[in-house]
Amino acid sequence: MKTPAHRHAHPQQELSVLTNRLRHQSRKITGPRRAILEILRQHPHPLTNQEIFAALRHSRCDLATVYRAMHLLVEIGLVKQFDFGDGKARFELVGEGGDRHHHHLVCTDCAEIVEIEECILDRLEKQIAAQNGFAAVTHKLEFFGICSRCRKSAGRSKTAARRPGPPRK
Repeated sequence: MKTPAHRHAHPQQELSVLTNRLRHQSRKITGPRRAILEILRQHPHPLTNQEIFAALRHSRCDLATVYRAMHLLVEIGLVKQFDFGDGKARFELVGEGGDRHHHHLVCTDCAEIVEIEECILDRLEKQIAAQNGFAAVTHKLEFFGICSRCRKSAGRSKTAARRPGPPRK
């Protein structure tokens, strides 16, 4: 799978703000953590551990360190983990005010990711919570399809028979 393209509309966070958030959780600002935060800051689309590791090519950081750091960053709420159904966890920074609810539209051929800011499920979410006596109900929803660039480049012949679903491995 190719490295995903991404269109988004959320502001980039300053590295000092991110490291302060880490300090407030009583965590050390190590070289690898700082480098990983910088990569996530510069690439606001969800990245895999392998993509983060590849972006760290000039750093003295191994893949196991990336996995440990991502686990910690998710655990303390600096990063959100996504699963697009292809067996690869992807990670994206969480804004300073908390999780900015959004959905993703993922191309099943090239893995282009488009953020969908609008959520039409808010009313349904509240209705489901009320009907079942739940509080703090949330949801995850991802959309899959074939982007216009892939349809054009393949002349739609290669992908016409494929049913959209999670990106191919």
